[in-house]
Amino acid sequence: MYSYDHPHPAVTADIVVFTIRDNQLKLLLIRRAYSPHKGKWALPGGFVNMNESLDEAASRELLEETGVSGVYLEQLYTFGKPKRDPRERVITVAYYALIPSDKMQLQAATDADAVGWFGMDELPKLAFDHEDIVKMAHQRLVAKLDYSTVAFQFLPESFTLHELQNIYEIIFQEETDKRNFRKWILGLGQIEETGEKSTGGAHRPAKLFKKKFPGRVTIIK
Repeated sequence: MYSYDHPHPAVTADIVVFTIRDNQLKLLLIRRAYSPHKGKWALPGGFVNMNESLDEAASRELLEETGVSGVYLEQLYTFGKPKRDPRERVITVAYYALIPSDKMQLQAATDADAVGWFGMDELPKLAFDHEDIVKMAHQRLVAKLDYSTVAFQFLPESFTLHELQNIYEIIFQEETDKRNFRKWILGLGQIEETGEKSTGGAHRPAKLFKKKFPGRVTIIK
């Protein structure tokens, strides 16, 4: 084992978790139980262990602090300003995760004393430089909607075309023409009919669809 005279920075993994809930794009935050920034809201995350990869650390921290697992997780960016953490020199590798509306049973654990969803226009002041991380993750999500099927990661196993269109409208913050959207989305060849229809609600039953490639984000441009 090598020993070095010069100091080494610590490495963390922080995760920006999005979902669609109550017709809003929402962000998952944890309230810190310990210093620094005790009592402040922050992104789930923590230090990378010596025997794990960055992806493994991000998945582990997400599970430990929120109870969430098995969701779409993608590396976002590395944040490394020298004084971003008052404890020591800490570099964080940020990720963003997308959770379908039917997988939102949360629990706080380890160094979090509460966990909850916040609308993007009602975020509290965040610990560390997490506001910068959230801003970049939101920009990446909006941009990626235009050239990939990343929006599909918000969907349950079966869904209507109206539900899918609603996701795009919520994230883009603008309405889309129903006929044009359906023509475009069906032309991608990424979804298929289940042979069933939706039940309940005040509207006429609609055809249900499913993803042809669950868990995969396809580049479409």
